[in-house]
Amino acid sequence: MGDVFVDASEGGGPVLVNRSLAPIASDGGMRVAIADGRIGARGDTGTQGSISSQAKCLVGAGTDVAWWKLSRSAGYLGSRASAGTVSRGMHGVTTKRAIGVLSIIGLLFGSVPALADTIGRPEARTTDLSAEPLQGPDSADAILRRDRQEKADVLDQNLLENWEEWKAGIRDRTGLSFGADYTAAGFVATESLGDDYAAGGIARFFGSFDLVNRDGPNTGRLEFKIEHRHSYTDTPPILFGAALGYAGTPQPVFNEDGFRTTTLYWRQDAFDDRAVFRIGFLDVKEYFNVYALASPWTGFQNLAFSTGSNTMSVLPDGAFGVMAGGYLTDSVYLAAGIVDRNTDPSAVFDGFDTFFNDFETFRTAEIGFTSGGQRLFVDNAHIAFWEMDASNATGAQGGRGVNVSMSSLVGANWLPFLRGAWAEGGGGVFEASVSAGFGYLDQPGGNLLGIGLNWGRPNSDTFPVDLSDQWTAEGFYRVQFAENIQITPSLQLLVDPALNPKDDFIAVFGLRARATF
Repeated sequence: MGDVFVDASEGGGPVLVNRSLAPIASDGGMRVAIADGRIGARGDTGTQGSISSQAKCLVGAGTDVAWWKLSRSAGYLGSRASAGTVSRGMHGVTTKRAIGVLSIIGLLFGSVPALADTIGRPEARTTDLSAEPLQGPDSADAILRRDRQEKADVLDQNLLENWEEWKAGIRDRTGLSFGADYTAAGFVATESLGDDYAAGGIARFFGSFDLVNRDGPNTGRLEFKIEHRHSYTDTPPILFGAALGYAGTPQPVFNEDGFRTTTLYWRQDAFDDRAVFRIGFLDVKEYFNVYALASPWTGFQNLAFSTGSNTMSVLPDGAFGVMAGGYLTDSVYLAAGIVDRNTDPSAVFDGFDTFFNDFETFRTAEIGFTSGGQRLFVDNAHIAFWEMDASNATGAQGGRGVNVSMSSLVGANWLPFLRGAWAEGGGGVFEASVSAGFGYLDQPGGNLLGIGLNWGRPNSDTFPVDLSDQWTAEGFYRVQFAENIQITPSLQLLVDPALNPKDDFIAVFGLRARATF
């Protein structure tokens, strides 16, 4: 089935249209379902209701289907889904814009014929660049929703269709959603003080189990993510920056932890899904200083373009703690959390002891502004504060800092961003950092281009000598090769690497591959 868009008809209820823009259903009050081109009321599954500002629509292919929420904004209806944007009707891609993007990609990676297919084709507002309210793109629930979306893949092949149908049946019967992926990343540098290559892999099993109010608002669910992280080379990617004399890391998650519990917590939505509460073993990167391109699994890889902008030494995951957040108005949200700073994800339950007995914590607070609550990480401007205690166990210093971020969807495909950070102490690499760039998604579920530039000033509390400012550029092109496979070539340019006395320019070529199951 092609992409499905939702618009408002002038004379009646919503009209569902397919990729050819022909109406396929008109409804003034029933919830409708679409699968393999067939249309039916949601009552077919035992539940009925009307389409309203928080109604739902079943969209999918075969029996692997997903409930998508609809949202009303300025007289339009749009798909909320795992992406959460409100589509303002159909948007065209001008030939001039497409040619400009093709030129950029051509300079970086050579010809990309798949992108040319988008020239002149009507498009809905992109969905792959957004997220559920107060839930970052790397939470288990967000990953599952995104992986269930139909992809505009190059091969137009779903190699695991039967497996996904079986999982969908379990989800429908029990409320348990689960999935797995394997991601590999490798890098080669033109100059180095040590090894000039690094590579590693991560296997993940993750899930979300709806146990309270499964089919309604204010759902309570158990979320989990279990991983095995390993290196293929003597130098794991997380330490590759040190081998290059670079202050930072070209990939912050590929290490040698082995088995680890990254998240295991209870999430409770409240106040008609306008607020959320989490307690358990959390990953602060799921809710703090997030934007749509921050994920090192699917977006930018260099830590300078991720959470914290390279100003924090600790970004706890598998850390016992609590967080709470919600919308104060339709466009203003507030979130705060406190977690254990001495976390060890490989022995996660030791966190009870370190949290309650040592009580050395990492604390965050963030206030943000959006154009609509369901486009939290797309049209977003926020200011985020953090403070961290010193660790008696490791001797690591404490610190504090502030992060600011702005991003806004332009047209249907472009996402420019501007981010900055400042830190005092904390053991981070930078004491000041500024990043700017953009993402371009050629179509929902399709290929993604990202370009970013960062300036960073090394932290004088971390390094005992004065170091020069450092510049980093990154470009990547994520290709949706098949329904379950993404391949992402990348190029990072390191200018004046602060810890390298002999090289003032290093190019780092990267390749990342992700397969979902």
